Amino acid sequence: MFVLGNFVIAVAQITNILLTALYWLILVRALISWVNPDPFNPIVQLLHQATEPILEPIRRFLPSSGIDFSPLVAFLVIFFARSFIVGTLLDIGYRLQ
Repeated sequence: MFVLGNFVIAVAQITNILLTALYWLILVRALISWVNPDPFNPIVQLLHQATEPILEPIRRFLPSSGIDFSPLVAFLVIFFARSFIVGTLLDIGYRLQ
């Protein structure tokens, strides 16, 4: 069972890394949006392509206003996922060892 436990722990750690990277991508995109970036810049395009699949569904559920609150909601979802999903997977993995 220790092999399965190590596998679950590895999945939890990879999930944590991916969620952390997604957090930073959304944060950088939100900060860059304040300075009116060049849409043809490759970094801006990468940020847009990486974060838009997460932010667009959130925007559909939020009422439209002058301020885009979708990054804030995405941060809350990421924090929840990191504490609940990653924490649960780590706990299961350690119990299986």
